[in-house]
Amino acid sequence: MSDCIFCRIVAGDIPAKVAYEDDDILAFEDISPKAPVHILLIPKRHFATLNDPEGSDAPLLGKMMLKAAELAGERRVAEAGYRVLVNTNPQGGQEVFHLHMHLLGGRQMVGMG
Repeated sequence: MSDCIFCRIVAGDIPAKVAYEDDDILAFEDISPKAPVHILLIPKRHFATLNDPEGSDAPLLGKMMLKAAELAGERRVAEAGYRVLVNTNPQGGQEVFHLHMHLLGGRQMVGMG
């Protein structure tokens, strides 16, 4: 999708500070971090929201979760704790309509639980 900022990052049209990349997913640092560690993980294939993947996409979503945990370890926040968040649609707080996970850590997370 040419108008999707995350698709443009995947295509290399917009620079990003990449934390991880493979054929399926891209992880990069958020440009407006809400915590000392704030990494966005996105599938390279465009899905607007978490409502869009189907059953056959389960391995991709699982791979994203496992990569989030691995990155938390690499960034040394795994033991103390971290948050993985997916906002879906406007009332869920989604601002960029390309499915993405936020990996947040490095400080005490409050609220929501």
